[in-house]
Amino acid sequence: MFCLYEGIKFLKVWCVPVAKNMEMAFLCDFYGDMLTDKQRDVMELYYNDDLSLSEIAENAGITRQGVRDSIKRAESQLVEMEERLGLARRFRELRAQMEIVETAAKEIREQNNYLSRSREIEERAARIEEIASALAEE
Repeated sequence: MFCLYEGIKFLKVWCVPVAKNMEMAFLCDFYGDMLTDKQRDVMELYYNDDLSLSEIAENAGITRQGVRDSIKRAESQLVEMEERLGLARRFRELRAQMEIVETAAKEIREQNNYLSRSREIEERAARIEEIASALAEE
């Protein structure tokens, strides 16, 4: 099987949905403490350290199927927690909103410098930009 990516053919194996992997790693950051130690460790090795099921099984002294089952259970729990709580979604929304605020503050400063050169507007816009930037990074 082949997957077309911008006009280039790759084996389907290389078209693994990277976004899904990143999403699981992201959900682990939010809800990982709610998993068992074993599940959290296996998820960390699989998603963050990019180890194969066989490598994890060998290191943990369990079967490859046991590793796969543990990952699938953990994935289901993470998705369910996100569906119920929505913390990761809310975090993304807040970050996007803060970036909008930061951009607007920059635009206000630019317009102020171009039109009126009010020191008060400059200082307040700079402060808004600074706060929005700090919040977006958290």
